[in-house]
Amino acid sequence: MIRFGPAGLGAKVQEAAASMQRYSEQGIRACEIPFTYGVFIDEVRHKKEIVEIRDACKKFDIKLSIHAPYWLNFNSMEKKKIEESKQRVLKCCKIGELLGARVVVFHAGFYGKIDRENSYLNIKRAVLDMLETIKKNGWKIKIAAETMGKINVFGSADEILRLVKETGCSFCLDFAHLWARERGKISYEDIYKKFSHFPEIHAHFSGIEFGEKGERHHKPTPEQEIKKLLESLPKNKDITIINEAPEPIKDAVKMIDVWKKI
Repeated sequence: MIRFGPAGLGAKVQEAAASMQRYSEQGIRACEIPFTYGVFIDEVRHKKEIVEIRDACKKFDIKLSIHAPYWLNFNSMEKKKIEESKQRVLKCCKIGELLGARVVVFHAGFYGKIDRENSYLNIKRAVLDMLETIKKNGWKIKIAAETMGKINVFGSADEILRLVKETGCSFCLDFAHLWARERGKISYEDIYKKFSHFPEIHAHFSGIEFGEKGERHHKPTPEQEIKKLLESLPKNKDITIINEAPEPIKDAVKMIDVWKKI
């Protein structure tokens, strides 16, 4: 099954359950809550809304995910920043578990002055620590390392695949990021092939501007690129594609329309 949805829960937390009904009416079957600038849903203050959102997603068959805050770096030279990064992701997991979300997507970190192998080892250590905490709490939610669009940031397809294999964490294939990171020299089929042995795929997609150092900014999703991506999709996977364009709901619906034509 393929699900399409936007990065965005709606204008207000109090209106999120109603947003799920509107999404459903447009054929949307997924939604990613953007905690990118901070966790704006509080387990005490929004106790009522959390139940309403969880129930609405169940009622309208909408698969919920979360994007962790941007300010994470599991490869920092400062131990305090690594610990703070872990706590931010775990806070997302705690709220996500209450909401019935399936996955928390996160950016792993920057290379900085640390070589790539040691960067990988630092990130792996942090991921294993978070997975241990998730296990201790009995949470079912998964954490997913995202492929990244800038060349100075950890997150090539191969790096994410290695991290998944060696830690057991999940992954998010951001095809726009990979397109930018490789400056347009990628094959959707080749990326899928790398991850072909996984039964589920969580993905991001949108239009994107890039330069020599990779990603610059997201833009509206070109229909021809949507078609190219969707035609390359494997037919036997549970796939979720979250659109991160400037107007994500509009572009998510566009993706649904293209998929229907295919």
